[in-house]
Amino acid sequence: MVAEDTVGIVGAGIVGLAVARQLTAAGVAVTVFEKEAAVARHQTGHNSGVVHAGIYYAPGSAKARMTRRGVGLLKAYCTEKGLVYDEVGKLVVARDEGEVVKLRELERRSKINQVPGLKWLDQAGLREFEPDVAGVAALLSPSTAIVDYPAIARSFAADVTAAGGQVLLSTPVTGLRLTGAADGAVEVTTPGRSYRFGRLIICAGLQADLLAAAAGDTRAPEIVPFRGEYLRLTPPAAARVKRMIYPVPDPRYPFLGVHLTPRVDGTADLGPNAVLALAREGYRRTDVSLADLARLGKSGAFWRLARQHWMTGVREYRGSFIRRAYLAEARTYLPWITLADVTSAPAGVRAQAVDANGGLVDDFRISQTGPVTSIRNAPSPAATASMAIAEHIIEELKLPFSNEER
Repeated sequence: MVAEDTVGIVGAGIVGLAVARQLTAAGVAVTVFEKEAAVARHQTGHNSGVVHAGIYYAPGSAKARMTRRGVGLLKAYCTEKGLVYDEVGKLVVARDEGEVVKLRELERRSKINQVPGLKWLDQAGLREFEPDVAGVAALLSPSTAIVDYPAIARSFAADVTAAGGQVLLSTPVTGLRLTGAADGAVEVTTPGRSYRFGRLIICAGLQADLLAAAAGDTRAPEIVPFRGEYLRLTPPAAARVKRMIYPVPDPRYPFLGVHLTPRVDGTADLGPNAVLALAREGYRRTDVSLADLARLGKSGAFWRLARQHWMTGVREYRGSFIRRAYLAEARTYLPWITLADVTSAPAGVRAQAVDANGGLVDDFRISQTGPVTSIRNAPSPAATASMAIAEHIIEELKLPFSNEER
């Protein structure tokens, strides 16, 4: 027999570790499986390090609710553990009058989402805050912060092991099986050993759909990987801007456009763009997985997505291969920036879920198949919301402990 409150977690990114941390703190026996030799090797370790305040998200959506809750939890955690939490602030810039209407909509959403300290700036106000940023108006979010997400993930992992849980590195999951036994157990196979759990939580990011399907969940939504490429500003260029600078995003896409982000190590990056990756973990242009390409080739969802958005894809690829074209986007709000002001920086890959009709999934999506919980879509701002996502999943699990016992 398997105790109901034994839990396996697939994936040691920040979300999986946040769930594991909360469960172990409540005395639940938890084992985390991670195929890499260290935690936070994929989306958690390749993002821009931003703690989002909740500006963009549709009021009432999971992203809006969990981001606002997650910010408070994450800030308190970083303060408790002595981890960097720097509220450098963010400006979302309307570059012309046509974008002012969209910026007003973001202001409306932000107020409903209770983003603190938000301020509307006219052109003169923008120049007062950031003289080297061009635009006709801006939203200032003074509480938007930057952190070191890999450091937070490592701290979560240390909390898990200190509370008696296991984080098994270099341990890929090679098979999942619902046993069909009366206890509703899940069997997890790894090289050389099998494990049985009362519950399993899949937090596998770029591999989420494949593992969910292996556990009996639906094929859709499917993960389509998009590589986000960054450029790093030289120190003189980085010193010209103090805050994060974001353009008004295209509402058709869940991506936020090429933006400028200071990092906790003192550097500053431009990006990311969004180009189709030729491998699910394809951080370089030369990374190609024939298996991943074969899956895309057979995916009706992918081809429907491509038919709808191929022109945008061509534009993104042009920026990927021609640095001048990449900078053209940034020059709409940083007109002074030149090729001499940037160098290459590491890229990330976004696990973007796509529905069967080719639609890009915008909100967080979590599904349940018997004793298996699968996070099917959790790109940005999932790192910001990680501790709130953990709360939500644990409530949904209905394990034999109450809020008062946690």
